[in-house]
Amino acid sequence: MTKPVLNVADTSGFPMAPEQGSERFGGLVASIGSQIGLKGLGCMYVQVEPGKRAFPFHNHLGNDEMFVILEGSGTYRFGDAEHAVEAGDVCGAPRGGPETAHQIINTGEVTLKYLGISTAQDPDICEYPDSGKFSAMGIAPGENFFQAHLKVIGRREDGRDYWEGEDL
Repeated sequence: MTKPVLNVADTSGFPMAPEQGSERFGGLVASIGSQIGLKGLGCMYVQVEPGKRAFPFHNHLGNDEMFVILEGSGTYRFGDAEHAVEAGDVCGAPRGGPETAHQIINTGEVTLKYLGISTAQDPDICEYPDSGKFSAMGIAPGENFFQAHLKVIGRREDGRDYWEGEDL
């Protein structure tokens, strides 16, 4: 049975960065929702070093997200706007199109730490306005993005015809 209490200092995270390294991306992400027994609500603990961001600018078609800034400061990109954030701030990211796309960037001097809390509609579809990509991922409880049991990443122009491969 899972324990209903977990201290974030006791979590083990996975690196959230391209394998080849990146000037822009890098973070440590720990999935904690499933560790405390949540089934319909997701939660992750994120640490991001100065100058970095853990995730690309994206929006969700299936899930709402909320971020609680615990330590540090940064910039919250939301749609076409940017907002300064610091410890104690709560940021909303409702599901929707590019107007709800979001990203947290550590523009401060110390490690930025925050909680990402979300509904747990699985699978979810994400769009990435900066790169023109989309993803469809099915992430079972306890898994992370890289272990997703369903993962398709592409661009609209790569799409297939609905009837392709069907016996017509």
